Amino acid sequence: VQLQASGGGLVQAGGSLRLSCAASGRKFSTYAMGWFRQAPGKERLFVAAISWSGGSTYYADSVKGRFTISRDNAKNTVYLQMNSLKPEDTAVYYCNFVPWGNWYGVRSSWGQGTLVTVSS
Repeated sequence: VQLQASGGGLVQAGGSLRLSCAASGRKFSTYAMGWFRQAPGKERLFVAAISWSGGSTYYADSVKGRFTISRDNAKNTVYLQMNSLKPEDTAVYYCNFVPWGNWYGVRSSWGQGTLVTVSS
């Protein structure tokens, strides 16, 4: 299984970024996917999840209304549109296969994350 996130970078507070995560090694279209983030010196936290069909989504309270998760099953890719970014969003972002409703029960080893830095 490979999970490779991309699209991070340096952005000013209030700005936007769109992250992508390409997945391989599992039948992507049959799994829910989640985004997580890990700030320096802190534990990895759940951010958002999307069902296998894309019909259901779920967000952490800290990003609700600002972030949007989506997926393209034809491209085996999950996305995270991040708007109205805040300095506290600064972290390395990762994706993983997740059981619906059990966000931390990830199904694969962590792949490469992408660093998002939000300046104030």
